Amino acid sequence: MEGGVHKPDASAFSECLSLSHKNPYVLRLAFSAGIGGLLFGYDTGVISGALLYIRDDFKDVDRKVWLQEAVVSTAIAGAIIGAAIGGWINDKYGRKIAIMLADALFLLGSVVMAAAPSSAILIVGRVFVGLGVGMASMASPLYISEASPTKVRGALVSLNSFLITGGQFLSYLINLAFTKAPGTWRWMLGVAAAPAIVQLLLMFFLPESPRWLYRKGKQDEAIDTLYKIYQEKHLVDAEVQSLKESVEMEEKEAAAAEKVSIMKMLKTTTVRRALYAGVGLQIFQQFTGINTVMYYSPTIVQLAGFASNRTAMLLSLITSGLNAFGSILSIYFVDKTGRKKLALISLCGVVLSLALLTATFRQTETHSPLISALDTSNFGSNNTCSALSKSANPAASDCMACLNVDCGFCASTSKLSPGACLIANDMTKKQCQTDHRAWYTRGCPSNFGWLALIGLALYIIFFSPGMGTVPWVVNSEIYPLRYRGICGGIASTTVWVSNLIVSQSFLSLTKAIGTAWTFMLFGIVAVIGIFYVAIVVPETKGVPIEEVETMLEERALHFRFWEKKKTAPQK
Repeated sequence: MEGGVHKPDASAFSECLSLSHKNPYVLRLAFSAGIGGLLFGYDTGVISGALLYIRDDFKDVDRKVWLQEAVVSTAIAGAIIGAAIGGWINDKYGRKIAIMLADALFLLGSVVMAAAPSSAILIVGRVFVGLGVGMASMASPLYISEASPTKVRGALVSLNSFLITGGQFLSYLINLAFTKAPGTWRWMLGVAAAPAIVQLLLMFFLPESPRWLYRKGKQDEAIDTLYKIYQEKHLVDAEVQSLKESVEMEEKEAAAAEKVSIMKMLKTTTVRRALYAGVGLQIFQQFTGINTVMYYSPTIVQLAGFASNRTAMLLSLITSGLNAFGSILSIYFVDKTGRKKLALISLCGVVLSLALLTATFRQTETHSPLISALDTSNFGSNNTCSALSKSANPAASDCMACLNVDCGFCASTSKLSPGACLIANDMTKKQCQTDHRAWYTRGCPSNFGWLALIGLALYIIFFSPGMGTVPWVVNSEIYPLRYRGICGGIASTTVWVSNLIVSQSFLSLTKAIGTAWTFMLFGIVAVIGIFYVAIVVPETKGVPIEEVETMLEERALHFRFWEKKKTAPQK
């Protein structure tokens, strides 16, 4: 899934690099906590490749699309709960405890999944991992933010976002490494236990967040930690004073927030308009299909006509690597280009990419190789697909018709020539591959599979720096201070729930209406998103936080977003 991005400037990166010799302690804090982001990315990405082999071992998963979706999406359901519980644990017991608890859940979930004797136990393990993901998604960036010097805070917190996408890329590499190992998917899912153990040990010897310590009345411990972070007395004194003022302000806000009701909040014009913009962006971020690409990338590659599991995972490295690269580009472009302009450019590119994917998969579906009755009979009557023989016109059937009735297609040595439609089991698969022929159960042979890869690559190139980042940035800026906590919670919940709906329905949609029309639906959502962003979302680039509320109150539609906003005259 896509994480929040914080915006360092160039000087922050220079300062961050100098820490390696000036004060490595700070980098130790950031990298130790950042392993949570790495685990977050790894456990959300690894399932895409592991699922290919889980289907081979657990036949109920292979036969039932809803079970495949459940293996993926139960982790997301766990993340919704983990994020909700994690907020309370962060405040009650501290950031350090929350991270360590997330590690324990990662460790438990990895062991359960690696040893799972059935799909049901595997799903239980995914729930544990999801709980860890939800907690880590909140605790890791919060700990880094509160334990970093002011000058490099943005750069160090952005490290967590980069490690999330880096963890997804690593998961694809690990998947590829274990394709020929005994146990395949068990190693893929179980290896996450290693970084969880490493972080658990590292965090045990690190201090709690100084901000949390100060809020809990442990000022001496907080100051001791601040000396290790800042090293100079005047900097520590300034930070303590700032911390004192911030805590006092939070206490005042907390007292005021007790009087705030949901209905009163929704009746406030600026809050309601801010929620339209912020929550709407999060919905369009998910419903344009980003996490279906990340969770099901190897499956999509197979649907494009690449039969081999290993080849599918190797080609999926492209999307994962581009996603990690895009998270770096976003740090530069989000302030230089502007939020609204970047989101609109991103959505326009996504529409074009999805149009290419739709056309490519439609071509594959309508021009799949025919079925040869003679070739099929060579494998014996017991291996013939009986479901296809009962169809309305079996003589004119093709590969797609064969796969639609849950059988397998044994391609000819010339892949686009007529092939055999057989029962999908290990014996017929082995017989087919013994003749040096490709075995297809997810997609059909095609000359246009490379176009699907280009479409996926373009999709990530356009999505990641724009819609992968802008919704998080806008949500961090747009809400009035008094309502920022509750509105941010609404936006975060929207992300996880939307993510769950899309990931749980993707394979069912491809089964019901075809891959081409599924991508077309995502494209239609992206087109609607263009108009939504142009009309509803304000441009917050260069606007001080305190002026955002005034801008929302005026609600002037600024369609000419490419022009620089004129500074209002002083009253």
